[in-house]
Amino acid sequence: MTTSTEPTSAGARADRDIHFEVEQFYYLEAELLDENRFTDWLELLAEDLEYWMPTRTNRLRRQQALSISVRGEAAYYDETRESLAWRIRRFDSGMAWAEDPPSRTRHLVTNVVVHHVDSGDHPGFEVEDLLVRSAFLVYRNRLEREENVFAGQRTDILRRTDAGLVVARRTILLDQNILQAKNISTFF
Repeated sequence: MTTSTEPTSAGARADRDIHFEVEQFYYLEAELLDENRFTDWLELLAEDLEYWMPTRTNRLRRQQALSISVRGEAAYYDETRESLAWRIRRFDSGMAWAEDPPSRTRHLVTNVVVHHVDSGDHPGFEVEDLLVRSAFLVYRNRLEREENVFAGQRTDILRRTDAGLVVARRTILLDQNILQAKNISTFF
């Protein structure tokens, strides 16, 4: 593990100070989502955000490369910051029947691994940006008997701004391929 006085190199694992900063960022994000403070959560997202959750299918071991949809195919979410802002405005309007009354959620984030971005693999990003993989568990309860558990992983690119870290890219991969939920109005 590098120390903060050593130069960073593309693809290198982040030092413990940056790792701690990223974990604290994720804990704040989880708190905002669990408290339904979606407008505040939006401030943690970059203006050029890509927020994508592809679908999955069951495939034989030899066909695993085909089990996750690619860009342009079916996705649960294929959003920008503006489209997420539209969803949040809709929640606030009272017109989002799937969230009235609002769901109660608990976002748990773990297994956080932080690397400096390799711009060769991620054009448009710099070594100061961070490639972060994490595991999540989201519990959702709505009305008296609706309960959902979503488990999976996220791969993010975090960008450092004057205001702090922001999510520039997020790919969410659920472990389940068939959702038991009546709707998917939860942010991950």
